[in-house]
Amino acid sequence: MNDQSNTSHSTPRKILKPRRLALLASVAGLSMAVLATGPGGYLPFGIAALTSPAQAAEPAQNTAGFADLVAKVKPAVISVRVKIDGDAEHGAMVQNEGMNSDQSDNPLDQFSRQFGFRAPDGMPQRHQVITGEGSGFFISPDGYAVTNNHVVDHAQSVQVTTDDGTIYTAKVIGTDKKTDLALIKVEGKKDFTYVKFSDAQPRVGDWVVAVGNPFGLGGTVTAGIVSARGRDIGAGPYDDYVQIDAPINKGNSGGPAFDTSGNVIGVNTAIFSPSGGSVGIGFDIPAATAKLVVAELKDKGYVTRGWLGVQVQPVTADIADSLGMKQARGAMVDNPQDGSPAAKAGIEAGDVITAVNGADVKDARDLARNISTMAPGASVKLDILHKGTARTVSVALGEMPDDHQANAGGDHAADLAGTPHLGLQLAPAGEVAGSGDKGVVVTSVDPAGPAAEHGFRTGDVILNVGGNIVSNAADVRAALNAAKESGKHSVLMRVKTADATRFVAVPFTKEG
Repeated sequence: MNDQSNTSHSTPRKILKPRRLALLASVAGLSMAVLATGPGGYLPFGIAALTSPAQAAEPAQNTAGFADLVAKVKPAVISVRVKIDGDAEHGAMVQNEGMNSDQSDNPLDQFSRQFGFRAPDGMPQRHQVITGEGSGFFISPDGYAVTNNHVVDHAQSVQVTTDDGTIYTAKVIGTDKKTDLALIKVEGKKDFTYVKFSDAQPRVGDWVVAVGNPFGLGGTVTAGIVSARGRDIGAGPYDDYVQIDAPINKGNSGGPAFDTSGNVIGVNTAIFSPSGGSVGIGFDIPAATAKLVVAELKDKGYVTRGWLGVQVQPVTADIADSLGMKQARGAMVDNPQDGSPAAKAGIEAGDVITAVNGADVKDARDLARNISTMAPGASVKLDILHKGTARTVSVALGEMPDDHQANAGGDHAADLAGTPHLGLQLAPAGEVAGSGDKGVVVTSVDPAGPAAEHGFRTGDVILNVGGNIVSNAADVRAALNAAKESGKHSVLMRVKTADATRFVAVPFTKEG
C-alpha cells in the first residue's frame, strides 16, 4: 500500500461552543480618536491623535509600534513541522480540526482532545503519514527550544524552520502532558538567537506580542493585551492560564507571547473558539510554570512532582459555616490514601488544609497546583483545621506515582486504541486531582467511538470492567481482551460519574 500524506497546522487546543457560528462580522467606516498617549508620548499601534492643522503639517516622528521589539525577538521564534504515523494505534484518537464541534454539550470537553492534524474523510487509515505544523522558540544559543506537547506528541520526525528560512532536524528531549509543554533540541549551531522567560508576573492590561506560525505563515506577529490571569479552563489539574487577546490560530501552538521588554510571559496553547478561528480569547502557559517544567525536562527528560496523597474538595459556604470558618477557603480532605505522605502525617478525612508553607490555599485546585510545583522529598508545613482546632503539621512529600514513566512511554493517559477498541484515553485515578484513588479516569473520548455513544464523558471514573477491578489502562486492556477471547461482543463496566455510579454495557469494535 502506498503511503499517503496530508498537511495541516497544529492548533491551540480549543473550547468550542456546541453550535458553530457561521458568520464572521466585519465593520468598516469606523473612526477612532485617541485622547491619551502612551509612555513617552507614543501612541499604541501608531493610531493618530487629534491634531491641529499646524501639527498636521509637521512630519511624523517616533511612530509608536512594536517594530524594535519584533526585530529583537523574531529570530528566536521557529516553525515546527512534524510527521506522525497515522496507523490505527494513534490515528484512532487523532481529531479532524473542528469536525466534532457539535458532539459535546460541554465546551470544556473539547480540551481533552488533540486538535490540529487534519485527515480527509474522517479518521486516518493505516500507513498514512500525517504532517502538522506548530510554533516554538529557542531558549538557549545551543539549540534548546520550547513548544507544546500536543505539537510533537507521537511525532516520528521533527523539523524546525528558523526566521531566515533555514531548516534543521530536531529531537524531542522530553514532554509533559499535564502542562502541555515539550522541550526539543536542534543540533548544528551554538549561536542561535534565543529569548528568556520573564521573571515578573504579567499584569492585566500589559501589552503582549505573539509571534508564531499560524496556518503555516511563519514569522507572523500579532499584538494585544493581557486580559486576565489565573484562568481555569478545565484542561487539567494544574490550570493557571494567562488570558490574552492577541490573535492566535492554528499553527500558533507552542509559540511565545512577549512583554514589551522582549521576555516570554507565556506559551500559546489554547483558544476559545465558537467560530473555529480566533475571537481574541487565547490562553498561555505562564512563564513561571514553563521555567520549572523546562528545567526538569532538560535535566531528566521528564517531570517529577510532589505528591501529598489526598482526595480533596472545595470548601463551600455551608461547609465553612458548619466548621465555624469565617471564609469559604481551603481544601477539605475527603480521603487520605493509605500509606500516603498525608496519612503518615496524621491528616484525616474532614480536615481542611488552609495554607501551605504559610501561603493561603484558595481551593482544592490551588492546593494541587502548589504541591505539584514542589520536589518529591521536600518538607512542607500545612496549616490544618482539625475538628475545629487549628494546627500545623509537617509533611515529607512523595513523588507523584508513575509520573515520569508516563513520559517515557508508560500507560499514564494511555489510549485504548488496539483490539478491541472503545475510543477512550485513560489515566490512573490517583494521578488526577479530585478523582479519588480507585479506578481509571477518562481523560479523552473519541466522539466516533462506541464509548461516546454510550454516554462516556471526560472525568468519568471506570471502577470495574467485566467483573475485574481496574487501576490502570493495562488492566482495562486485559479485561477487554479477556471478554473478546471469550466470544463476547460487549463488556459490562461499572462507571462513577459526577451524579452517580452505574453499570454500562459497551460494545467494542476491532481495529482494522
